[in-house]
Amino acid sequence: MGKIILENIKLLGFHGCMSEEKYVGSYYTINIEVEFDFYQASVSDNLTQTINYVDLYCIVKEEMKINSKLIEHLAQRIIQKIIKKYKKPLIKHTKVKICKENPPLQGNVDRVCVILDN
Repeated sequence: MGKIILENIKLLGFHGCMSEEKYVGSYYTINIEVEFDFYQASVSDNLTQTINYVDLYCIVKEEMKINSKLIEHLAQRIIQKIIKKYKKPLIKHTKVKICKENPPLQGNVDRVCVILDN
């Protein structure tokens, strides 16, 4: 068993419930973990026997283009796209962490994050 981890993907997105978030946008940091058995790929050195991290990045990038009120919803969409592409039996566990950098709050908060495990 092993994991592919994409750490600190930084993208601009237009997610949130406040009207200015839909127009001004915010920067987001996204982390993804996909756990699966990649023994065959480690032995064969064959990309077709593993999960391509370029594909994972593309899934995140495409889902970030679709506005959501909640980053919880965005996290769920990302996980569902990963599972749909690679099928549940191959994937044992998926985890997505999304952080909104500099959220529009009346205080000094660096980021607000959600974590979704599936």
